[in-house]
Amino acid sequence: MNSRAVNLFNSLCLHIKTQKTANREEKQRNSDLVKNIKMSNNTEPCYFCCARCLQPIHLHESFSNINELQTATLNLPIRQNDVSDIELSASSLDHFVPPFSLKHDSEKNGFMVIENDKEVEIESLSQNLRLKAELFDNLSSISEINHPVCTDCSDFLLEMMDQQLKIAESEWNDYNNYLKKLELNEEIPDVENLEKELDNLLLEETRLLTDLETLKKEEDTIKETIRVQDEEKKRLKLEDEKYWREYTKHRRELIAAEDEYRSLECQLNYSKSQLEKLKATNIFNVTFHIWHSGHFGTINNFRLGRLPSSPVDWSEINAAWGQTCLLLSALARKINFTFKRYNLVPYGNHSYIEVLGENKKELPLYGSGGFRFFWDTKFDAGMVAFVDCLQQFKEEVEKGDSGFCLPYKMDKGKIEDPATGNSYSVKIQFNSEEQWTKALKFLLTNLKWGLAYISCESDK
Repeated sequence: MNSRAVNLFNSLCLHIKTQKTANREEKQRNSDLVKNIKMSNNTEPCYFCCARCLQPIHLHESFSNINELQTATLNLPIRQNDVSDIELSASSLDHFVPPFSLKHDSEKNGFMVIENDKEVEIESLSQNLRLKAELFDNLSSISEINHPVCTDCSDFLLEMMDQQLKIAESEWNDYNNYLKKLELNEEIPDVENLEKELDNLLLEETRLLTDLETLKKEEDTIKETIRVQDEEKKRLKLEDEKYWREYTKHRRELIAAEDEYRSLECQLNYSKSQLEKLKATNIFNVTFHIWHSGHFGTINNFRLGRLPSSPVDWSEINAAWGQTCLLLSALARKINFTFKRYNLVPYGNHSYIEVLGENKKELPLYGSGGFRFFWDTKFDAGMVAFVDCLQQFKEEVEKGDSGFCLPYKMDKGKIEDPATGNSYSVKIQFNSEEQWTKALKFLLTNLKWGLAYISCESDK
């Protein structure tokens, strides 16, 4: 390999030197041609131009007298190629530049024919120009430079080739020095040791091949294991996704259940608190509110009574009597007491009292006013019967608790004021509205005391 590199380098140097010599000769010819052109005062026309810069050039007069021998001589190759050097030939093809053709591309390269009236001169001139074109084409085909070339381009190409030559000479010196070092350090090989080393290497190769086969089998086994593991991985991944889907579903259901549980717990606590409030609340006190408004006694804000200065509408009085009847009936049911001779029938603002044993005679607890109303004794009889029922309720309560006592005494439809000792009738006939209103107020007060007693007994 070292001798081949040297041969390649020598061939390259020879080629560069030959090309440089040819370029110098070409430069000299062109210089002589320029001198001759100047001497002839530029009388000869320009038929060619530089192949590189396309500037018109004048050829030397020697180009006018070229015989066949000179043409054949110029066609000989100026490059000395080593036939045996295959690598140099192959590498030269990579850098081969096609020749510049003047024969076939004369119009693009400045070739032109000037017409003349004389046919002989035209034919001679045409033949001369064709010969020169063929000559330049041959020169271009056997060199890497297209011809013709002007003086300036020749100088430039020579400078470039000088630089390439210097670089090649520097590389040649480096290679030559390295070759000398290799030749100095070259040792005579020991054939026996080399053969032993070769045998050892062959054994090592055999061992390594065996190991390689073993490793290939292990690789196949590992690949199969990896395949199985990949399938297992895919299965586990699917199970993991399924698990997380189910977990998310159950988690969502759990959150919904917890929300519902907290909601129910809040409802339960609220219900318990309401129950405690209801337990602490007396139904009678809430349902029946007995109070007073000036001279009137009131039950659930309905005034019971009538004054000349404040004529209460009979619909309000009837509603008050309906609430009063309902309260006394509820208190009697609370202590499981049944009235004698009478049966209270709460019926809103048309409540009444049934008289037992007299074909269920009805005594109304409502009125409508007017002149005829004051001569109707049924309303007065109903109010007297109500006072009798309240007296029966009082006596029934006193049986269980001797300490129970109402603030106002009642007897046959009259209520006594302990402060003055006067008695006031609950009848409206032959009675003033003031006394009737006061009697009804005392009636509601006694009823409120009975309500308070029953409420206390219920709380116990």
